[in-house]
Amino acid sequence: MARSAESLRLDWLAVLRHERRASAHTLRAYGDDVARFFSFLCEHKGEDVSERVLAGILPADIRAFITRRRSEGLGSRGVHRALSGIRGFFRYLAREEILDNPAARAVRTPRLPRNLPRPLGKLDMNRTLKASARRKSENADAAWMAARDAALLTLLYGAGLRISEALSLKYSDAPLGESLVILGKGRKERVIPALPEVREQIDRYVALRPPANAPDEPLFLSRRRKPMSAREAQGLMQTLRSGLGLSERATPHALRHSFASHLLDGGADLRSVQELLGHASLSTTQTYTQLETARLMQVYKKAHPRGG
Repeated sequence: MARSAESLRLDWLAVLRHERRASAHTLRAYGDDVARFFSFLCEHKGEDVSERVLAGILPADIRAFITRRRSEGLGSRGVHRALSGIRGFFRYLAREEILDNPAARAVRTPRLPRNLPRPLGKLDMNRTLKASARRKSENADAAWMAARDAALLTLLYGAGLRISEALSLKYSDAPLGESLVILGKGRKERVIPALPEVREQIDRYVALRPPANAPDEPLFLSRRRKPMSAREAQGLMQTLRSGLGLSERATPHALRHSFASHLLDGGADLRSVQELLGHASLSTTQTYTQLETARLMQVYKKAHPRGG
């Protein structure tokens, strides 16, 4: 008996969760995109979507779905993600020998414009770290939270971590040694030097932090002493933005951009920065040199007599 598309979708998501270690954000996004695709197919084909229907999907059916989503306001990045999810689902079906339909591979993915990173300037970066270290707690019991905020931001900038990588650290990872081993995207491991200031801020936080119940407990805790979320880190940066008059580009991820940009500005080579960031491709790291070139061109146009 042919299985329903929904049961296949749930099995696929379970594999992504347990075997591929996909993040909650990825699972939610891919799951929603494929569910919308099924809903469209049900209307488009006039029948419930089953294993048999999936086997007969044509590239034209997928293009019709994308056209519908674009008419609903989905942009190029959303289309790119939706196609990625659909392709991943059909790859799973082929790998599990459920069915092999090449339709998704035949649909071209839209080219995405590459946005340049938006790091903070060195002055604004220093102001942000100093402000986080000076933040006052509402009461003595919350002093550990102020120490946590300073430790987290210093770590993001001092080691160039993604927010997900920083929040994945365990209590047992402290105290930090002279280097930090990070498991990044694609489960790729990299080693990053731990600067003295980073180690000092982590040590200060751990000394004030509520005692851990187990070594594998998350290092960074929320106000309610649960694992700290990326949203809470974003809220922290929003507070600092308001207090310091920074632009909206001052986000947790901007600290990682600042790490890379300031290293290159200080003379570091691209290959070293690529390894520190955990980029799979050197071309990704090269966007930071494009940013510097764009900045120099702006300076040139303003300063040169013929630049206007």
